[in-house]
Amino acid sequence: MILADTGFFVALVVSSDRHHARAVAAARRYANQGLLTTWPVLTETVHLIQRIGGPDIARKFLEGVDAGAAQLFHLDASHMARIVQLMEKYRDLPMDLADASLVISAEATGDGRIFSTDARDFGAYRWKRRKPFKNLLDV
Repeated sequence: MILADTGFFVALVVSSDRHHARAVAAARRYANQGLLTTWPVLTETVHLIQRIGGPDIARKFLEGVDAGAAQLFHLDASHMARIVQLMEKYRDLPMDLADASLVISAEATGDGRIFSTDARDFGAYRWKRRKPFKNLLDV
C-alpha cells in the first residue's frame, strides 16, 4: 500500500490544483497498489477541499474513500508518545499531526512509499529513525 498525504488527495480531486496532472498520472500508474492514509490526513484534506472546491467535491471525495479508494491506518493512544517525539524532532519544518501520522503508518507497515506534494518535508522526514520516504509523485 502507498501512503497518501493531504496534498496528493487535494491535487487528485481539485482540477485547478497545480499538481493535478501529476497526481492523476501517479494514481493511474500505481492503481493496483492501494492507498493507505490516516484520519488526521482525511480531516486536513476535507477541510482544504471544502475551502477550495466546495462541499460537493469534499462529499464525493469521502464517498470514494468509503467505497474503498483508500484504507485507513488505525492510530491509537499507544502512538501518542511517538507523535510527540516526531513533532519535536521536526519542529523546525514544522511537522503537523497529519505528517506524523504518516510517519507512524510507514513505521508500522514497513513501507515508506508515499504520494505527497510536500517534497521538502517528506524529503527530510525519516521513518524508523533512518529510512527515507520514496515519494512516488516525484518519479
